[in-house]
Amino acid sequence: MDLLRFTTAGSVDDGKSTLIGRLLYDSKNTFEDQMEAVEQSSKQRGDENVNLALLTDGLKAEREQGITIDVAYRYFATPKRKFIIADTPGHIQYTRNMVTGASTANLAIILVDARKGVIEQTCRHSFIASLLRIQHIVVCVNKMDLVDYDQDVYDKIVEDYKDFASRLDNVVDISFIPISALKGDNVVDRSENMTWYEGSSLLYHLETVYVGNQENHVEARFPVQWVIRPQSDEWHDFRGYAGRVAGGVFKPGDEVTVQPSGFSTKIKTIHADGKELEEAFSPLSVAITLEDEIDISRGDLIAKANNPPKVGQDISAMICWFSDQPMNPRGKYILRHTSREVKAMIKDVNYKVDINTLHKEEEDLEFRLNDIGRISLRTSAPLIHDSYKRNRTTGSFVLIDALTNETVAAGMIA
Repeated sequence: MDLLRFTTAGSVDDGKSTLIGRLLYDSKNTFEDQMEAVEQSSKQRGDENVNLALLTDGLKAEREQGITIDVAYRYFATPKRKFIIADTPGHIQYTRNMVTGASTANLAIILVDARKGVIEQTCRHSFIASLLRIQHIVVCVNKMDLVDYDQDVYDKIVEDYKDFASRLDNVVDISFIPISALKGDNVVDRSENMTWYEGSSLLYHLETVYVGNQENHVEARFPVQWVIRPQSDEWHDFRGYAGRVAGGVFKPGDEVTVQPSGFSTKIKTIHADGKELEEAFSPLSVAITLEDEIDISRGDLIAKANNPPKVGQDISAMICWFSDQPMNPRGKYILRHTSREVKAMIKDVNYKVDINTLHKEEEDLEFRLNDIGRISLRTSAPLIHDSYKRNRTTGSFVLIDALTNETVAAGMIA
């Protein structure tokens, strides 16, 4: 079975955690003791119904306030597919958590409260999903039971969202589903209360959406994480380079180039789980041995010579600012990219993006918490990279404050 990673996003109280709880419960992916604990907690809180949001909101503060604060990951499976869910918070001050949860997703579920319609957080999360190259978006118009399952309300929200989404660059597929997470309408089973809706349920859509085209199998990339030298009698001369394939396909006999040194050699063998493989592709974790003895260490990158990555110290990138402290325009930070870590200085702030209009702001250039925009960086050593559009692994990085060790920004290389 293949794997689908998806994330939920939307404004606070739109019902993200309840939707995931309903999805897990109706698809028979909850244990009896879990449900007993949720039912008991619901009674203690005085909830009228069983609060399925408690299946994902595990922090004490989350249960007390009835909100999601941290990203919660949940795993479940159906006979057709395996799933990893990232339940992300809706509050504007936790937008950085949404970026973290969505960074590995293949699909994003954007929840819209049927009573409120498309609001600023809807636009913000949709833009972030587009920025992170999430090609599939499912807009779930939730709480349809509170508007008497009115088709006109649903149609108005679909029209408003399409008007906004027409300005997004990277979204390939947008689907709309009217649901009630509390009642279960159109979540796992088709709703009898909305006979006017002719589409599929949410779970059926998740099981059937095609996401196999999102891996880059053309440009071969292998960031080295560790050099394996067992020093044992059985593996006396073994020298393997361990890591996760970030793109393309590697086979024994392939000519490769090691960056940043530029030395060329051929792949001798590929190892995983104590066996030799005939090929390795993303996202497999393997150990590669080479025919020639080359000085390779953590942070180097093995690539095929016919599609080399970019190597340079001047980087232009879109960033989302995570820190409560504003950006220092000429500040020095630590940049972590794949398995490489270098010092970096912010050369220039090009513009910020107005989330509501998607217009570029070139006057107010101070980056504060959750601001998104484009900057230019200069690194202390060459960075071996691709554009984020070509490869999400070699095209992304995080910035770290050298004094506090706080992650202050996530970046997507242009």
